Amino acid sequence: MTHSTTCVLLLTAPVGVPFAVSAVCGVSAAGARPRAATPEGVRPPAQRARAERAHAAAGAAAAHRAPGEGPSAPGLVEPAGPGRGRPRRVPGAPGPGDGPATGMLPGAPPRTPARGRRTGWTAAARRLTGRGRSASASPERHPGRGRDLPGPGAEPSRGGAADRYGRERAGQGRTSRFATPWLALLSPLTVLACAVALARTVTRHGPVAAYGLRADALSVWILLTVGAVAVLACAASGPEARTARRYHALVHAFLGTLATAVLAANLGVVWIAIEATTILTAFLVGHRRTRASVEAAWKYVLICSAGIALAFLGTVLLYYAARRAGIPEASALDWPALAARAGELDPAVTRLGTGLIVLGFGAKAGLAPLHAWLPDAYGQAPAPVSALMSGVLSAVAFTALLRYKVIADAALGPGWTRALLTATALLTLALAAALLLAQRDHQRMLAYSSMEHMSLIALGAAVGGPLAASAMLLHIMGHGLAKAVAFRTAGHVLRLRDTSRIGRVRGLLAQAPGVGALFALAVLALLGLPPFGLFAAELGLVRAGFAAGMGAVMGIALLLLLVAFAALGARAARMLLGPPPLPGPPARLPASEAIPLAGGLLLCAALGVTTGPLTGLLADAAAIVGGR
Repeated sequence: MTHSTTCVLLLTAPVGVPFAVSAVCGVSAAGARPRAATPEGVRPPAQRARAERAHAAAGAAAAHRAPGEGPSAPGLVEPAGPGRGRPRRVPGAPGPGDGPATGMLPGAPPRTPARGRRTGWTAAARRLTGRGRSASASPERHPGRGRDLPGPGAEPSRGGAADRYGRERAGQGRTSRFATPWLALLSPLTVLACAVALARTVTRHGPVAAYGLRADALSVWILLTVGAVAVLACAASGPEARTARRYHALVHAFLGTLATAVLAANLGVVWIAIEATTILTAFLVGHRRTRASVEAAWKYVLICSAGIALAFLGTVLLYYAARRAGIPEASALDWPALAARAGELDPAVTRLGTGLIVLGFGAKAGLAPLHAWLPDAYGQAPAPVSALMSGVLSAVAFTALLRYKVIADAALGPGWTRALLTATALLTLALAAALLLAQRDHQRMLAYSSMEHMSLIALGAAVGGPLAASAMLLHIMGHGLAKAVAFRTAGHVLRLRDTSRIGRVRGLLAQAPGVGALFALAVLALLGLPPFGLFAAELGLVRAGFAAGMGAVMGIALLLLLVAFAALGARAARMLLGPPPLPGPPARLPASEAIPLAGGLLLCAALGVTTGPLTGLLADAAAIVGGR
């Protein structure tokens, strides 16, 4: 073990820096609270007095009106005398177009839209041409250069110009509004830089430990994935200024808990960190505070809490087995100590605890049967949050499961965990393929794609061996990079078209070439086509499965993969191809958004060709997982 000051800093910085940035954003958000707004339905005294005078004038006009004579339109008060100007609107009274849903003026001829009320086609045209959008959600348009797309984390714009201006001003507190974007990348870059330095240290000198944190080849590989995916996700534009600081405070705290779960040496601390991710991401899923997002957040909390409770019970059983085996209390949940003395554990207790662990942490990883939260949470969370949850939260939860698998394989042999993981993987893959066939929402489509890939990762863990373990770890990193790009571009599509329905998105490549091209490449990577890393990972997994005598299992998996491949490819092609719905300038993706996404795809493609300097780290991590 190496205990130098540098190693201590490399271990503590990925945990400490995100929590420190989260605290800074949280204090900034507390100091920038907007002034209390007037409750809905309660008018200020001056406005209330004006409304009362208007109603009185309306009553006087009605009293002097001849029988059968009426006002020119509902909600308009006629002047008291001749030559006094046009009728004026009574505050709070219904006006033209406020009546039936047909949008027709009373007494107007058929098919005459009410003045001041847009039809659906007109509203869609204004959205596609960039008119009437919120200034906080769309940058300035430049003549001849198209229009910039808003960030995928931005919330839909509502209200008039005054409302938008108020929302922008409310989010600007004492801290400069440029502080949050700079802080947004501090934590991901710190995690990534420390992971790169730890990879060099661990490859040369072996595992390092300090203050209850421990870095071996497996944890460093996952930490590299967390850092790379977090850079891609946090480089996106956040929500509107009103909620940006609260959003960033939650995101950075989420990154801190992920790093803690990866680096903690004690399995009890790992469980606590993963439970903390549930609490933090629940607020992020419901960040928009719509009915659907709040419902998805509650569903996520209930199902994942049930899974985490099962994982807690499994951890308690493993602790009991360790104490029965004579392991000291201080080391009863220490992973290196348990792995070294796993052969002394009670087989019956260990078998039951492992089964509960697979169910519990499998729920966080998106594996069946506790998977129902996943499409709702991914569909309602902001796009960067969905990228983090799909790309790294599932991988971190599954890595915790792998730690227990190492102990169970040494105590029981590989047969028990192989049977559990194989059944779970095939069930999840079958559900994902069937649901992809019937899917009509592109964000939920990506969520079911995450289930498909997590089932392949679980199948790689079930097969075992050096080749399968290497393919599984390569799949984790490649999937994280590709899914981060896919969810972020899907967020741009949602902002551009104002819908997540696949049937309403056509001609994406023609209307937004940058977004369409990146989305297409991300889908190709998720389909497992060369030269992306997922192709090499799936090829290695199939080879390892047939070599391990699991040919029937691999045949079933390949058939289900073919179904998922066809469903995902057909729906993506329907969104990308064809003419744009309305003529207009193409939507331009800003360079600050396009460069990180293109870099993520290039890295994913590079992993499919060679692992380069990561080859030694990948081999050591595969040996830890249980390569025989």
